[in-house]
Amino acid sequence: MKALDKNDIESFDRLIRTSGKITVTGHMHPDGDAVGSGTAMLGYLAGRGKDAMLVLPDPYPSSLGFLAGNPAERIIIHSESAKKAEERLLSSDLVICLDFNAFSRTGDLEETMYACTGGKVLIDHHLNPESGDFDLCFSETEVSSTAELLYYILLEMPDISHEACRLPAITATALMTGMTTDTNNFANSVFPTTLDMASSLLATGVDRDLILDNILNSYKESRIRLMGYLLDKRLEITEDGVAYMILDSETIRKFGISDGDTEGFVNIPLAIRNVKMSIFLKQDKDRFRVSVRSKKGISANSCASEFFNGGGHEQASGGKLMIPDDVRNLEEAAIYIEKSTHIFFNR
Repeated sequence: MKALDKNDIESFDRLIRTSGKITVTGHMHPDGDAVGSGTAMLGYLAGRGKDAMLVLPDPYPSSLGFLAGNPAERIIIHSESAKKAEERLLSSDLVICLDFNAFSRTGDLEETMYACTGGKVLIDHHLNPESGDFDLCFSETEVSSTAELLYYILLEMPDISHEACRLPAITATALMTGMTTDTNNFANSVFPTTLDMASSLLATGVDRDLILDNILNSYKESRIRLMGYLLDKRLEITEDGVAYMILDSETIRKFGISDGDTEGFVNIPLAIRNVKMSIFLKQDKDRFRVSVRSKKGISANSCASEFFNGGGHEQASGGKLMIPDDVRNLEEAAIYIEKSTHIFFNR
């Protein structure tokens, strides 16, 4: 990770210091990194006596509820309280955008984000940030997560002054959670700075066992039953070493699955020796949401960019297939995956 610009840190500190109302926001279908970095930022701002709220486009997974505290006091979900979320953003002096590289990644909040007249700060670890839409941009791809990038930014702030023990307890816990989820518990995207961060946070008293118990051992029974069903009935492996599973809306209803319940499913087939890439499709109204993961040396980002209207990190990317423009149903989606990945691996 490259050194942070001291002028950027000073600008960020000044924006926080001079702003009365601050809103933190993240991407649609928020994951552990979005919620972890978001609640970490909230905890830090609260420690500075700021009027701060977190606005998310969609509900967060129940396994991350331990970070939220009293959600009614700190978090607004746009899909549940659209007017309240939009009014909060539009009346904010400063909007801190975490874990997304473009306003389009906020889904139904996109227009509101463009309309915000307050200052906008981006803190993100994805490729190709739309920097022109922000007043200040912290963008770094050589980190495990946005939570890690935020950790090092906060260390540079004058009130923390490189002393991790000065971080509020909820901030330290949330940062560790965001990093842990985005690395799949240190299984991928781990840098020397990632381990330094983890060590320092543990030294402050962060309870990693508690974090792991919440994010790994608190799922609903339906998640485990769905996992077994998909692995037994829906897992396909192509001759090119591509494993894929497709979850349609009917199966989602049958198992009573909520947003976030399928987090991590895409990683499971990578445990198979001859699998080079894993693709997971989940139907969401007029589209299939696409997750792509790959083993080292194979670009999930290139595949997602070329074939699935998306992109992301080299080994972890996402995208979408629109219904009916790209594919009409589950059967066509399967055919599309096999054809497109065959092209990708045999050029």
